[in-house]
Amino acid sequence: MKIVILDGYTENPGDLSWDGFAKLGDLTVYDRCSGEEEIIRRAEGAEALITNKTAVSGKTIGASGSLKYIGVLATGYNIVDYRAAREKGIPVTNIPSYGTDAVGQFAIALLLEICHHVGHHDQAVKEGRWEKSADWCFWDYPLIELAGKTMGIIGFGRIGRTTGRIARAMGMEVIANDEAPDEEGAKIAAYVSREELYRRSDVISLHCPLFPATEGMINSESIVKMKDGVIILNNSRGPLVVEQDLADALNSGKVYAAAVDVVSVEPIRPDNPLLKAKNCIITPHISWAPKESRRRLMEIAVDNLRAFIEGKPVNVVN
Repeated sequence: MKIVILDGYTENPGDLSWDGFAKLGDLTVYDRCSGEEEIIRRAEGAEALITNKTAVSGKTIGASGSLKYIGVLATGYNIVDYRAAREKGIPVTNIPSYGTDAVGQFAIALLLEICHHVGHHDQAVKEGRWEKSADWCFWDYPLIELAGKTMGIIGFGRIGRTTGRIARAMGMEVIANDEAPDEEGAKIAAYVSREELYRRSDVISLHCPLFPATEGMINSESIVKMKDGVIILNNSRGPLVVEQDLADALNSGKVYAAAVDVVSVEPIRPDNPLLKAKNCIITPHISWAPKESRRRLMEIAVDNLRAFIEGKPVNVVN
């Protein structure tokens, strides 16, 4: 089997091995791929096409007469025209769960950075400000203690629950809103309506999928229902937030701070309003990226292809 990986660098910048795929066939790995014509050229002759964020369009699928399988190195699979693939009998697989602990941990890291601005104060010390200080210590931002505050989590699946467990360990009260509340979740958080969550939360953390019903859910209308000085976290999907509305709320002080690992268009565009908003931390979609998490992703991706070769496909999304 000829296997082509279109954009392997993000998943494996050199600290992992592609040997698992190499054992399954004739492997070609490209670090990056841009432009549909280049994608079509590189996919020529491939029986298995593996992609992370490189779009595999209906045109690409139609141009490849040998293609039998498409594997996505991620949970989200909207970068593949899976309907066109289905029409040609080509299964598309994804990685349904690999970074739960990493993403939950990162959500809390974003929150702690808002509360303490560790990076800023580290830099201030190294610039000589502490040694020149007239006082025993200094801080440039209000420092926030989380114990006793309420975290509201929207989307209480695996990642939401992991985030909730860590929040509880720090002494926070955790409430959650989810389409399918269950007993396991109820052991971690009290389920409440979306309206009650907006009203009660000191911190709101987004962990829900991107669907038409959730797109733009954080907007001017929902923000006005929140506490003054609320903190908003998003390391789920960028389009859950209307970015101009959040920027306006940050600049007015209605929202005290926000931290996002995802934005509506990635990589971020220079006109994104959050870039100039007050008290907004932005990281480049790295919640998923610890080595341990990427290793699990790699192992599952190899298992997906192996299962297809053996005639027992798993994690098929189309």
